[in-house]
Amino acid sequence: MTPDPEAHPATQFNQSPSTDIGHGARSLRIVLIGLRGSGKTTLGRLLAERLQTQFIDLDDVTVARSEQASVSAMFHSIGEPAFRAAECAALEHVLSVASTSGAVIALGGGTPSTPEARALLQAARAAGTIRIILLEAPPETLGARLALDPGDRPLLAGGSFAEEAALLGARRLPIYRAMTDAVVSTSGDTAANLEVLARAAGE
Repeated sequence: MTPDPEAHPATQFNQSPSTDIGHGARSLRIVLIGLRGSGKTTLGRLLAERLQTQFIDLDDVTVARSEQASVSAMFHSIGEPAFRAAECAALEHVLSVASTSGAVIALGGGTPSTPEARALLQAARAAGTIRIILLEAPPETLGARLALDPGDRPLLAGGSFAEEAALLGARRLPIYRAMTDAVVSTSGDTAANLEVLARAAGE
């Protein structure tokens, strides 16, 4: 069931006209997936700016639709299963409202790991409304990035960010690769990564 946008005013999105990219108007949503630390938020914001469209962080939408202060607060107060359900509802909302047409959307690192979220993504992909791009980097690179900027999410596996990346990557990446339209390595510098991502996005 798609949530009523009026019931969650904090999750309203900018009404942006379709932007001309290449030979036609861009209405395709670009969905970025990948382990945390892979660059979804950083590169997603830059890509949205480059494409002159809006950027949406699914974590922000999920938190805004809850009564919690942050992702960590949600994990601690309601647990991961309930968080994933709330995340899935937020994803359904973002993929269905017309005002997100053409947006760049960064998912949480574990969003596509649930069957419900994958079903939503696969249906939207089959309908031709989204393009899914997987961002990847080696576990040691992800660990180093997260050590500098751990963000809001709690450690989910292992004793360090690099261990978490290795453990979760072994479980999640085969699933993510099977559902993606393009894979972009983000091991390089930001400018180079953005160029590759823009091409993958169909610029």
